[in-house]
Amino acid sequence: MGSTTGERDDPAVWDVARPQRPSRVAGVDMAGFRVPGPLVGGLRVVPHPAVMLILEFGAVPSTVEDGAGRRHRGSLVAGPGFGSGGGVRAWGDHAECVQVRLSPVVAGAVLGVSPADLAGSVVSLDEVWGRDASRMREQLSEIPSWEDRFALTDALLARRFEERSPVDPAVAWAWNRIVGGRGLVRIDHLADELGWSRKRLWSRFHSQIGIPPKSAAKLVRFDHAVHRLIAGEGAAHVAADSGYYDQSHLHRDVMEFTGTTPTTVLGEPFLTVDDRAWPTVEHPPRTRVPRICARSPRAGAGSGGR
Repeated sequence: MGSTTGERDDPAVWDVARPQRPSRVAGVDMAGFRVPGPLVGGLRVVPHPAVMLILEFGAVPSTVEDGAGRRHRGSLVAGPGFGSGGGVRAWGDHAECVQVRLSPVVAGAVLGVSPADLAGSVVSLDEVWGRDASRMREQLSEIPSWEDRFALTDALLARRFEERSPVDPAVAWAWNRIVGGRGLVRIDHLADELGWSRKRLWSRFHSQIGIPPKSAAKLVRFDHAVHRLIAGEGAAHVAADSGYYDQSHLHRDVMEFTGTTPTTVLGEPFLTVDDRAWPTVEHPPRTRVPRICARSPRAGAGSGGR
């Protein structure tokens, strides 16, 4: 999220909190934010390869305005890649929230809806969780410490996750390979390793993750590249090392996802606190192809495709 003016918009004065221990649910990460004063000009929403859950509990509900000019208030859920194309901004006055990044692999079980139903859009959490949403807002506003807020949030997410089935292990494996490969994994190679056709992988991945595998790889590649730019690496080096044809290709991808130039994106307050709110973690381990989906050693090149 993004560009604003004044001390209240200076990331250095934001209250950014992190849990002391990881979530009980793998694929769940969270951070707490308190921003002093109104967000003058709004914060640009920068796309990220995760389902975003915003548990807002400030005195005045925050608002997200999407690219079509529609405004959504209070706690929200946004699909992977939400904000692509630019024009999406968050507004608020003394904003306070627990923000949760959900891997699409676990998002459906935690939320009770498939990431495909979100399709890069944003919806009110009331529409997804019903009374649980308003109850969480009340409880979070009454808890004085960030650590207790995180504990409350994690308990709810864990309970909801245990009540529902996760995604297909093969789809989860494909997603983790894309993330672990920083978006540079060839989709046809993933399908081949699974013994599936590209059409079968596209269909199952899209229906369970919310975006097609090629779009997921492109989003992961963009996210990795833009964070390297923020860290101070040169654009030419980042482009060459991140799988782009050249620096112009990287520039076009940033424009496509954010609606603005790389130079402007690098000044976005939300991204500049990303390393504090979401410390760099190791990539998911390279797991074996799920046995139920692996091609038999005796199978021909075309078997298992359909």
